[in-house]
Amino acid sequence: MVEFIQKPWPWYVAGTLIGLTVPALLLIGNKHFGISSSLRHICAACVPGNISFFKYDWRKEAWNLFFVAGILLGGVVATQLLSNPDPIVIAPETVKALEALNIQVDHNLMPSSIFNVENLLSLKGLVFFVVGGFLVGFGTRYAGGCTSGHAIMGLSTLQWPSLIATCCFMAGGFAMVHFVFPWIMSIIA
Repeated sequence: MVEFIQKPWPWYVAGTLIGLTVPALLLIGNKHFGISSSLRHICAACVPGNISFFKYDWRKEAWNLFFVAGILLGGVVATQLLSNPDPIVIAPETVKALEALNIQVDHNLMPSSIFNVENLLSLKGLVFFVVGGFLVGFGTRYAGGCTSGHAIMGLSTLQWPSLIATCCFMAGGFAMVHFVFPWIMSIIA
């Protein structure tokens, strides 16, 4: 059984399981799926400031904190106990494209030539982690939710703003990967 769980699952199985979270949350308690709001709940619970944005009854949304903790715990269990022993297969064209950007492909999920302790305290780390994190957080707040909230929950409940947000997320992702990321790598390298 463990070997079955360790192997990559087809997209149609994993996608169906993710998709089933929407009706499950709606049926269990009319809850909406989304991850980015959990940071607001944590801040509302922990920051004793006089900030109006954090003045609401976060306890009503405490289930979301347990949901996010479950995702974190599931990630730890999956990487420590159930990880696939085979190296990640990367298409040869992708390997060539990454190597052209001075990114060494080590068949890990996150290339160590970018995500390492050395880069964390460098200009590259500042750009990728601090500026990138700020832009993701700002974009999530500006869009009124994250990709999981809009693309999974919003589209499945036929929300027009979620369709627009998801199209913008995809367009921004494509522009980042094909235009901005190579430009950043050429400057920082």
